[in-house]
Amino acid sequence: MAKVVFLIMSDDVKMDLALTMAANTVSTNRYEDFKVIFWGPAQERLLRLEGPAKDNFEKLLKAGAIDSACINYARNKGIDQQLTKIGIKLHPAGDRVAYYINNGYQVLVF
Repeated sequence: MAKVVFLIMSDDVKMDLALTMAANTVSTNRYEDFKVIFWGPAQERLLRLEGPAKDNFEKLLKAGAIDSACINYARNKGIDQQLTKIGIKLHPAGDRVAYYINNGYQVLVF
């Protein structure tokens, strides 16, 4: 089985679709391992989620599928504390992506 990481950068309907696919992936155990990293505008959108998108995010968080969001972007936008309050770990996105690639994960970008 494959190991996959979703890199979610979009802050619009693409993000909502990615969260739906990610939540379904967790429910069905499609991959050997599965993680999600948020980067850029998606990090700001996390703070405004509602409805099914918020439900899917919470499902991912509860399942331990969310790796992190980018600490540098969060600090630059002044949202680092808000993200940690909703349960997101903050790490440099480049380091996390490199970690997963070096460990054989396929990266899908949304």
